[in-house]
Amino acid sequence: DILESMGDIELAKHISKNSNLGLAEMLYRKMTGESLPMPSFHSAPEPSRVTSAYPGMSSQTNEASKHDSLEKRLDQYSPYIAEAAEKQGVSENLIKAVIASESAGRANALSSKAAKGLMQLIDSTANDMGVKNVWDPRENILGGTKYLKQLLEQFDGDEKLAVASYNAGPGNIVKHGGIPPFKETKAYVSRVMNFMQLFEQQENTNE
Repeated sequence: DILESMGDIELAKHISKNSNLGLAEMLYRKMTGESLPMPSFHSAPEPSRVTSAYPGMSSQTNEASKHDSLEKRLDQYSPYIAEAAEKQGVSENLIKAVIASESAGRANALSSKAAKGLMQLIDSTANDMGVKNVWDPRENILGGTKYLKQLLEQFDGDEKLAVASYNAGPGNIVKHGGIPPFKETKAYVSRVMNFMQLFEQQENTNE
């Protein structure tokens, strides 16, 4: 129980680094009983690419979105998430959970490993999925969901293995016969599953 509690706290801290208020704060409070720390974000050095790719998003809107809650950021992309879910037959809540975990719903997110956009696609994956403009939120979500669908099919619909593969690559899942013993990957899978649970609870509450 002690180890599990420590693991939950570490997971909550990890989430706090990738999101602002809203659902992430609920999860952090649930796990630790503390308020969510103020996070810092790494955005793409050329946000104008995101602005031009996303119709109707002015530079002022893009700047203001930094202060929006995670829920609000996800809500603005809900049509693209719904489109991707229908096209690929993937749960909307799973797509949202991956987006929340990967980029905290930020279209201009850029990682230290050059993973880009909402679902943090690297260039090779984006190319394989037919994404021409990785900074276009719609293209990015469609491409990321297409890749997620391929992983689900590869691992017989096992969401945890597909999510682990999204983070660590399918080769590592095959090599280790399941979720690899990587601290980052194990925390990532737990984070995505927790977000999924929260989105499902929210969905049931709104019905």
